[in-house]
Amino acid sequence: MWKFIVRRVALAAVIVFLGSFIIYGVMRAMPTSFVEAMARQRAAASATTGGPTYKEWLDQLNAAYHLDQGVFLGFISWFGSVITGDFGDSWKYGVPVIQKFSEVIWYSVVLNIISLVLEVVICIPLGIQAARRQYSGFDYGIMVFAMLCISLPTFFLATVLKYIFAVHLGWFDLYGIVGRYHEQLSSTGKMLDMVNHMFLPVLTLAMLHIGGLTRYTRTNMLEVLNADYIRTARAKGLSERVVINRHAFRNTLIPLVSYMSYLIPSLFSGSMITETLYQIPGIGYISYDAMVAGDLPFTMFYSVFLLILTQISLMVADIMYAVVDPRVRIN
Repeated sequence: MWKFIVRRVALAAVIVFLGSFIIYGVMRAMPTSFVEAMARQRAAASATTGGPTYKEWLDQLNAAYHLDQGVFLGFISWFGSVITGDFGDSWKYGVPVIQKFSEVIWYSVVLNIISLVLEVVICIPLGIQAARRQYSGFDYGIMVFAMLCISLPTFFLATVLKYIFAVHLGWFDLYGIVGRYHEQLSSTGKMLDMVNHMFLPVLTLAMLHIGGLTRYTRTNMLEVLNADYIRTARAKGLSERVVINRHAFRNTLIPLVSYMSYLIPSLFSGSMITETLYQIPGIGYISYDAMVAGDLPFTMFYSVFLLILTQISLMVADIMYAVVDPRVRIN
């Protein structure tokens, strides 16, 4: 097991390095440059006093951020700082990247954890029951609902939910994480205010993933229910509840572990479109603004963070295979 973990960590390090280089090259090729915008602002401010010109400011800023070097040399300079834990200052927000990240990450974590719990609680029972009642009205109804959840774009679903629950019924707020008078409320009132604002984003995220996880659970349960050992268990006179819960469900977990391992990065990467539509100051929303502004330090940190999370989730999935199914052994 330890040899396997060491090999996977070494492979993950190589993938992160190469992936970071590709992302850095793409960011350097983007037409949007925050440095150019900053140089224009400083040149305009110093024009009346005879200060540095736009070209002079641009050269100074490029040298400060290693943009005057080639892509490879610039990446090596950036990576050397990253190894020491220095991701630099965000060009857009004017604070260290790590500081800005720590300020916004927990909004995304809470939002995605609640959504994930709802997905698991809803999807797995629905998928199992749909498989048990294959080709029944219940099965068709669940599949139609799942396909609707898969097919609806995020912006359309969020707009419909906001119109129904916020505009028409007035039950929830349209935007933000807290209300205007949040600080004047009691502790209980503050919590309820945040719940009121988080309800629609959580519902949006949950509905977007319910369809895929429900269909995945149903498909794998159908495959397991048709296996020989399930027919043998039923022939021995075991109750259907025991056959499903003790024999079939355990083997259904194997592919589910693989599917859900890819959800781990989303817990910390944020949900960019959802957070932007509801103006939740999570890591997804903040990263989107940084990318649009050409904020190279913050975008690079966010991208590398996602690469590392993905590699960790894949390694956890491989280990969990052996936990879920004793027949699986890592060698």
